[in-house]
Amino acid sequence: MRRTHYALALVLLSLSGCARGCTSSRPPIHLNPNMDVQPRYEPQAGSAFFYDGAAMRPPVPGTVARGELRDLVNEAPYWTGKDTAGAFVASVPLEVTDAVRERGRQRYDIYCATCHDKGGDGKGILFERGKVPTPSFHIDRLRQMPDGQIFDTVTNGLGLMPSYRYPIPVADRWAIIVHLRALQARRLERMGGAAPVQAAVPEAAPAAETPSPQVTP
Repeated sequence: MRRTHYALALVLLSLSGCARGCTSSRPPIHLNPNMDVQPRYEPQAGSAFFYDGAAMRPPVPGTVARGELRDLVNEAPYWTGKDTAGAFVASVPLEVTDAVRERGRQRYDIYCATCHDKGGDGKGILFERGKVPTPSFHIDRLRQMPDGQIFDTVTNGLGLMPSYRYPIPVADRWAIIVHLRALQARRLERMGGAAPVQAAVPEAAPAAETPSPQVTP
């Protein structure tokens, strides 16, 4: 019985040396050093192995990033805001649901309200503090602008407005336009006016039905 107690005490004493935070003068044992120290190139580093001397290799021709496969023949309005003839589409090319409206409100408040303010009057915090000139969405020119042209502006930027191609996914850009149109409609309703007819765009052959994109957070 006494031997058992001695053995148990010895085991506990040995385990105490493995407690977290203890230091040791001996280097750690690496059973597989390749998992700790791996030969690799730094980003933008040179390489004598390839003919062009660059370690970073370009994608294989025809490579498409995940989620970026686009049918610009049948689904051009959704991806570009233009029809097959190159004219801006007059309306949003997706089904407008309550989820899309709410998503548009959220994205607008995040990305657009800073300059245009939540009411769309162009009096956001950048105007208040930096006097950055920002147009109101409630002027006739922007009320009559086709949805596709607004989408193109959000995508590529215009004037002082930067491009939001990368920060805002395609579906969210259209959702923002849905919310923008709702702001304009509510303002006109309060003013007792009627919504103006949007600028006419050339008619084109009907395109195939665009997919209903899933709005992701």
